[in-house]
Order: sequence, then structure tokens, then C-alpha cells
Amino acid sequence: MASKVRLYVDQPLGEGQMVPLSREQAHYLFGVMRLQVGAVLSLFNGRDGEWDGEVIEAGKRGGVLTCRAQTRTLQLPPDLWLLFAPIKKARTDFIVEKATEMGAARIVPVVTDFTNSERVRVDRLQAHAVEAAEQCGGTFVPEVAEPLKLERVLADWPEERHLMFCDEALVGAGQVLGAAGKGPWAILIGPEGGFSDAERAKLRGLPFAHAVSLGPRILRADTAAVAAMTIWQQALGDW
Repeated sequence: MASKVRLYVDQPLGEGQMVPLSREQAHYLFGVMRLQVGAVLSLFNGRDGEWDGEVIEAGKRGGVLTCRAQTRTLQLPPDLWLLFAPIKKARTDFIVEKATEMGAARIVPVVTDFTNSERVRVDRLQAHAVEAAEQCGGTFVPEVAEPLKLERVLADWPEERHLMFCDEALVGAGQVLGAAGKGPWAILIGPEGGFSDAERAKLRGLPFAHAVSLGPRILRADTAAVAAMTIWQQALGDW
């Protein structure tokens, strides 16, 4: 039976590997979860799969685990990026958490003409991605990239990667995805105010970009991110 406690670590994982704990990790395992010496938990680092880790030292300021056996190999998500315009803090956190749970391989905050949010702290968002992977049973943690202007992102875009951008359109998402087919993809979610006319014209003129509709109602940006990833996963992903 798999451990109910999962912990992301930076260290390599392998049979017999010793894993020292930070003060924060020790507080979580021994202060919050009440684990003691001899307890077994699940460890992952985004590279070496999932391992059983046994507590061999436990203290208030630190501790040591040792890897016993691999329980799962690394499970990579589909080659799907999520690009989104940052919004209010809690809702941006929600987007990163759900994107991790739903199988994004990379998460990129983008600054559009109508983006209106406070400064993006990538370290905090990356921590949310780690927590989401711990909670959902994932063995991979997507990178949260530094924010980039949409214009620069599109200028440097790899042409083999399809881009699904969510905007008002006459064609439903399922038809668009089915016609374009499998391969590297990315989803772009605009800001609360939508894309500007210039951005919309630019996107529609790109050969790798595909406009899709998410239905007759206007969705909040965080809802749109979940809806778009759900549609993509059902059509082309690993669901």
C-alpha cells in the first residue's frame, strides 16, 4: 500500500541514497504529519520516479531519510505548455496548481496588452507546482518560467509546436484539435480583459496558431485554463 505522505526533494534518488531534510521539510514530516524513525513515505524529485523513503533520523531542525525501493518509474506528462496572463494572486496560484494536476509539462506567465496583475513571484508559483504534484500523486513537476511579453514569446516560437489560443471563434475546440493532430502543443489563455485587437490579429495570422471557442459564455481566466486543458487532454492527451 502506497504511503499517504509524499515529499518532493532536490536530491538524486536511488537504492540506499541518503536524503538530508531541510528545517521546513523536517517540520512538515515530524511536526505536522507526526512521522517517527522507521516510518516510510514516498519521495520523488521529478527525475528518478517515486521511491519509498524510510526515516532514520528525526529532529525539530532536520532529519535524514534513506531510499529503500522504487515504487514507480518517472511518468512524464504530454508535451503540453500552458501560457497564461497572470491575474489576481489567489487565482494565479489556482491556475498553476490545476495545470500541474492536469498534466502541463511547462507553465509560462505571459504579459499581454491588457494584463493587469501584481508582480509575479516565480519561486512562489514553483512551490505551488511542487505542492500540487505532491497532492495529485505525480512524479514530474513542471517548470514555471519567468514572465515574458507575449510579443517576444511569439517571435521566438518553435514552429513545430501548435498553439491553441482561447478566444471567440466560429469553430469548436474539438474540431480544431482533431484537424491539427498530435505533436507538441501549447495553450494560451488571455487576461481578464481579453486579447487586444492587435494581439488577436497577430495570433490569427500565425500558421501554428489555432483559435478555439470555449462555449457561449465568457469564462474567467482560471476557469478557461481548466476548461482548455480538459478539452485538449480528452482530444490529444493521456487521459
